[in-house]
Amino acid sequence: MNYKLMIVFLFLFVGLTTSGFAEVSADIRDLETQKVALDNEVKKMGAQVKETEKLIKEDATRYATLEKRYRDDLTRRSSELDSLNVKIKKIAEQLQLEKNKQINAKNRTERVKSKRKAALGLMMESCKALEVQVEQSIPWDKEARLERVRSLLRDLQTENASEEEAFSRMKSLIQEEIRFGDEVAILNAPFTRKNGETINAKILRIGNQWMVYTDENATVYGALMRKLESGKVVYEWNESLTLSEREAVKLAIDVKQARKAPQMVTLPLSLSVQREGK
Repeated sequence: MNYKLMIVFLFLFVGLTTSGFAEVSADIRDLETQKVALDNEVKKMGAQVKETEKLIKEDATRYATLEKRYRDDLTRRSSELDSLNVKIKKIAEQLQLEKNKQINAKNRTERVKSKRKAALGLMMESCKALEVQVEQSIPWDKEARLERVRSLLRDLQTENASEEEAFSRMKSLIQEEIRFGDEVAILNAPFTRKNGETINAKILRIGNQWMVYTDENATVYGALMRKLESGKVVYEWNESLTLSEREAVKLAIDVKQARKAPQMVTLPLSLSVQREGK
């Protein structure tokens, strides 16, 4: 009985042992499978690590390259900025210089305008003074002479004549008046006496101061006299000359016409002005 039990227990033990070995073998196979999987995973992870390290190295290289490029670019841009600042400063100085030149040119232009305006003003004053002088001179082409002066004055007042043109015309007018005041001229022309009689007269003008006349038959004579009326100088013919005064007028005309030899002649004329009422 005991022997049978022992055999039964033996079979049970063997069965249990075989079952345990089978489970252990299965576990071993599972572990081996897991090991293979883990090895593959480790290899895969190793490859990934190597790839990552490679990428890290490439990134580091790219970073170093980019950093170098950045620093080189920064240095270049800093140099360009310094150069640009120098150019800007130089251009600013040139602009300021040009601005100063423009200001100086404008000031010179204003000064020139001011001087030209002052010159026009002086010429207008001179023209007015010349007009007064011509108005008070003897009646020889008086209206034509006055018109030339007044024409210039009108152009000056309306600014229709440039300073150069006005100066040239003023110079010409003054030269004409100087020549008019220096020359001695004789004119044969119809002349109306104070009594309304018209005669063919020989009129002798001595500068811008005196005039005398006689008719072609040397029967009537006259000498121009100055008078002051209402504060203005006017001229009137004195036709009541003495015999000696008539002879002096006739002699002066004959000398001018070369009928007599050149000589000194005393004419019945005076620089004094006869005042009104005298």
